[in-house]
Amino acid sequence: MIYDKTSPQFAHFDEISPELLFKGLPTPCYVIDADILEKNAKILKGVADRTGARILLAQKAFSNFALYPILSRYLDGSEASGLFEARLGYEEMPGKEVHVFSAAYRGDQFDELLKYADHIVFNSPGQLAKFGPAAKAAGKSVGLRINPEHSTQKGHAIYDPCAPSSRLGTTRASWDDGMSDDLISLLDGIHFHTLCEQDSEDLAETLCAVEEKFSDVLKIVKWVNFGGGHHITRKGYNIALLEECIKRISERYGVTVYLEPGEACALNSGYLVTQVLDIVKNGAAQIAILDMSAACHAPDIIEMPYTPPLLNAGEKGEAEYDYRLAGPTCLAGDIIGDYSFSSPLKEGDMLVFGDMAIYTTCKNNTFNGMPLPPIYVLSNSSISPIALFGYEDFKRRLGNTGHMI
Repeated sequence: MIYDKTSPQFAHFDEISPELLFKGLPTPCYVIDADILEKNAKILKGVADRTGARILLAQKAFSNFALYPILSRYLDGSEASGLFEARLGYEEMPGKEVHVFSAAYRGDQFDELLKYADHIVFNSPGQLAKFGPAAKAAGKSVGLRINPEHSTQKGHAIYDPCAPSSRLGTTRASWDDGMSDDLISLLDGIHFHTLCEQDSEDLAETLCAVEEKFSDVLKIVKWVNFGGGHHITRKGYNIALLEECIKRISERYGVTVYLEPGEACALNSGYLVTQVLDIVKNGAAQIAILDMSAACHAPDIIEMPYTPPLLNAGEKGEAEYDYRLAGPTCLAGDIIGDYSFSSPLKEGDMLVFGDMAIYTTCKNNTFNGMPLPPIYVLSNSSISPIALFGYEDFKRRLGNTGHMI
């Protein structure tokens, strides 16, 4: 398909062109659309209001805290994967819940973590035995992540917590082997996270597996966390079925249900603006080298992998002119994807990638000495910077000149 201003990823441009809106911005740069972010948050708040569920921001996907005041008006708090994210949620969403899950906690950080977290979820009976009593004594709500061993994902094993030999979550066999009465008495809730960019039909299927293997546990806990991966704000997502799932579990077992979406909070609310530096040819291939790097600025392109939506471009062969878009680093695989355009590209052309608020600014890096792109916020057609970077940011990560050997 050709992505244009009617596509969800570029809906903001139905009123103003990106060339005009982004004129004068340095490239590459990230632009976060505050209006779309708030629209997403309102959808999530509607689910919470109609079901009684509590919805958290998964900071691993989006952690641009300058936008937290928008999200905190609608969400119940944040979810963290460790100490720093927990502190960020505690500081930047004051008065809101802070939930933490880690595959394994560090003893030298746990006391500090207790200062910030309200809910602490453990990955195994061993971790629960080691840290659970201290968490309970500190007045925290304690949970255990379970693994229902039921995969609904296809083609992305790297993101599948139910893949064979997964390290994530306690299987029923591990529960039976490792959960003593004393450990069970520590629990307030259970947590599972099995989805990735999926619809509620997959959640409904997963819940059947959870009930089949852990219904006895559901009867004795106070809350159940359905984890993340719910694409709630995506056009066409079955919200009615999601709400049915929440209500069924809540009413059947008398529990509070939590959801912790990351992508759904910031879906389609960001752009990565870049420009063409050069056009090179290799055989029949036309290759446009951009000033953005997949490896550095949007690493999920390579990790998943996937081809990001690009405004006014389609798949290879869909329009008249085909180009491979690539980054400027030395990595041969620094390739964004193959696209087609209605007219030839030329040096200096502006390109705008969509859905670039998630897993970008929180995962980027400075490989090859690539500068970190500045981050801007777009609100009511007005743009302002929230983060600017330079050489010192690159250098500081590599050492301190005051500690030369």
